[in-house]
Amino acid sequence: MAFAFAILMAFGTLPTPLWPLFAARDDFGSTMVTVAFAAMVVGAAASFLLLGHLSDRFGRRHIIVPALLTSATAALLLVVWHGTAGLLVARMVTGLGTGLMASTATAYLSDLYLRSHPERAGSPVPGLVAAVANLGGLALGPLAAGALAQWAPAPLTTPFALFGVVLVVLSVLVLTGPETVNRQAAGAAPARFGLRPGGGTAFAAAAGIGFFSFAVMGFFSSLGAVMVRGVLGISSPFIAGLAPFAVFAASAVAQLALARLSAPRMLMTGTVLFPVGLALTALSLFHPALALFLTAAAITGAGAGLLFKASVGQSVAAALPSSRAGVLAVFFAIAYAGMGLPSIGFSLVSHQLGLRPSMIGFAVALSLGALASVIISRRLEARTGGRHRAMTA
Repeated sequence: MAFAFAILMAFGTLPTPLWPLFAARDDFGSTMVTVAFAAMVVGAAASFLLLGHLSDRFGRRHIIVPALLTSATAALLLVVWHGTAGLLVARMVTGLGTGLMASTATAYLSDLYLRSHPERAGSPVPGLVAAVANLGGLALGPLAAGALAQWAPAPLTTPFALFGVVLVVLSVLVLTGPETVNRQAAGAAPARFGLRPGGGTAFAAAAGIGFFSFAVMGFFSSLGAVMVRGVLGISSPFIAGLAPFAVFAASAVAQLALARLSAPRMLMTGTVLFPVGLALTALSLFHPALALFLTAAAITGAGAGLLFKASVGQSVAAALPSSRAGVLAVFFAIAYAGMGLPSIGFSLVSHQLGLRPSMIGFAVALSLGALASVIISRRLEARTGGRHRAMTA
C-alpha cells in the first residue's frame, strides 16, 4: 500500500522537469506552467472535499483502486492528447486521483498497522510511513521523469506510458489486501468532518502549517525547472528535476532521521530550517550556482517536511476516529491549495516586479506564515497540556 501511495504521488510530480519541454511544444510561458500545475491542485482539492471522506463509509480499497485507475487515465490522456487543453484536463484528472488517494491511503496505512499490531494503538509508525511514502513519491517523480527525458526516447510520452502501466498493475495488487472498514457496522454515514471536542483550533493551526509547508513544494515543483533553465542556463531535463527532487527527498529523509523527535521539537526544528532554506533560495538568484540552488532546495524541503509531518499528526489527533479520512481530506485540500495558489501569485508578481524582489517577498511571507501557525499550535498545545495536568492532579 505504501508503494502504491508513493507511485501515485510520483505521477503527480512527473511533469516537473518536463515543463520547459511542454512550454516549447505547446508555446506557453511560465505563468501557464503554474496554471497547468495548479490544474492538478484544483482537481485534488475538489476530490479531497467532495470524495475524500467516502472511504470512512464504503471502505478503503473501494476508493484506492479507483484512485489508481483515475491516475492511469490521466497518463493515457497525456500520451494521446497533445496541446494546452489536453495538458490542463490531464492535470485536473491527476488531481482527482491524488485527492482520492492521499487521505484514504493515510487512513488505510494506519488501519493496516493497527490490525497487525493492536497493542500499539497511537504509534507514530503509520503516520511516518504515510508521510515518507507521500513525500518520497513526490521526490521520485521529477527524478524519474528527468532521467527518462534525458536518456530515453520520446520524453513527453515515455514517462507517462510507463507510469500508467505501473498504476494499472498496482490497482490489481491492492485488491489482494484486506478491507479494514466494516461497512455493515458503520451503519449510517459518519460525519464528513468530525473533530474531537476542542479540536477545531488545533486543526486550523495544523492546516495552516500544512498550507505553508506545501507552498514551497509547489514552488519548486512548478517553477524549479523553469528557474534552472532561465536563471542557471541549464537545459538538461535531468538537472531540472534535481531541484524538486532535492526538496521532496530532503523532506522524507528529515522525517526518517528525526522520527523520534517529539512534535514540539519537530515543529521547532522545521521552523528554523524553513526560513534558512528560503533565504538561501533567494540568495541563489543573486549568485546563480547549481550547488547553492540545490542546497537551498534541500534545506527548505527538510524544514517543510518536518512541519508537514507534525501537522499531519495534529490533524489525526484532532479527528474523531470515524471521520479520520474526512478530516485528512480537508487538511490535504488546504495543503494543496498552498501548493498551487502562492506559486501562481509568485509568477504573476514576478512579471511585474522582477524575479529577485518577488523571491525575497515570497520567502518572507511564507516564513512569517509558517511561524505564526506554529506559534498558535504551540500555545494551544501548552494550554491543553496545562489543563490536562490540572485535571490529573
